[in-house]
Amino acid sequence: MYGFTSVSKGDLEEGTLYPGLSYGENELRWGFIRKVYGILSAQIVLTTIVSSATVLYTPMNELLKGSPGLLLFFAFLPMILMWPLYMYHQKHPLNFVFLGLFTASLSITVGVVCANTEGKIVLEALILTSAVVCSLTGYTFWASRKGKDFSYLGPILFSSLIVLMLTGFIQMFFPLGPTSVAIYGAIGAMIFSGYLVYDTDNLIKRFTYDEYIWASAVLYLDILNLFLAILRVLRGMQSEG
Repeated sequence: MYGFTSVSKGDLEEGTLYPGLSYGENELRWGFIRKVYGILSAQIVLTTIVSSATVLYTPMNELLKGSPGLLLFFAFLPMILMWPLYMYHQKHPLNFVFLGLFTASLSITVGVVCANTEGKIVLEALILTSAVVCSLTGYTFWASRKGKDFSYLGPILFSSLIVLMLTGFIQMFFPLGPTSVAIYGAIGAMIFSGYLVYDTDNLIKRFTYDEYIWASAVLYLDILNLFLAILRVLRGMQSEG
């Protein structure tokens, strides 16, 4: 993260999030950003704990694998929880309760995916995801200070996401081969990389100060989907090899 501790003109220009932002607003914005990334870090820790428990606790993993209905429930539960999360994202403490449930339910699904994937591939996906997230986040902050704006990506990314989701739905009935799965994953990784830039830009400029829960949830989804897309690419490449 970038620091901002000096009030000198030079340091102020170095720490300003984007051109034209006043000193006071800049300080408030940095505080908001730190709060969002703090919550996001807690979500990632929770995901690590729940996913690890799912992978390492064999009875739980076997129960989920042997119960398609239960697994389907956990797959759709995050979508259901997104509604109350959005409705109450400004109401404490309900916002934290729904965010925790949302994160935990997604973490169980991630744990099942990881449990059925070779450990080496999961580790590679984690490293690649971390590298991409750090690089794109740093680039977006740098680009914002230079006056660049990424709001134009919204409609493009939304349209691409709809196509990606429809393709994923179709392949439930007409499974793709390993090469096609890898290509599908690569396209998904590019889309969610774009969303990471777009949502980080929104974090810097557009999210209001009381939308910290929703901002955290959005960034969390970007990172999680990016990880799953990269994991899909690596699995497809392994199957092809």
